[in-house]
Amino acid sequence: MMKLLRNLDRCLDKAVAHAAAKKFDAETLLQARLAPDMFPLVRQVQTACDTAKFAFARTTGKEPPSHPDTEQTIAQVRQRIATVLAYLETFQASDFAGAEDRRIALPRWEGKSMSAAEYFIEHAQPNFLFHVTTAYAILRHNGVELGKRDFLGPMPLR
Repeated sequence: MMKLLRNLDRCLDKAVAHAAAKKFDAETLLQARLAPDMFPLVRQVQTACDTAKFAFARTTGKEPPSHPDTEQTIAQVRQRIATVLAYLETFQASDFAGAEDRRIALPRWEGKSMSAAEYFIEHAQPNFLFHVTTAYAILRHNGVELGKRDFLGPMPLR
């Protein structure tokens, strides 16, 4: 999740450069969406950030920080990513001890729960990937020159 948030931040950097080269206001991209009933770019990034922080917090039994969805500029969205990355970087492997016994229940699950591992694998990870991928697709759809390498980012090839 941390890697993909960093990659998303770099994609937003390319979006700003693209807008400057094409001479349009990059902030208009924040309201772009793929379909009328889908979240705009700004909400896709906010949701990806929230999903990552909730995944880490819930699987470790910690209380996540609150981030009101008030971002209105690309700089503010990028700051949101940086803030969430800084939070995720505070976690150590030892924080996840006992996750196999932790249960996660959310109000929308109507009294049902799942293990922290099930929550992470079955809910948090796919939801996170959905919103990061959709943010990438919105930028790509709006002409930002992005490719699979931008999404995947650097890899530890030897």
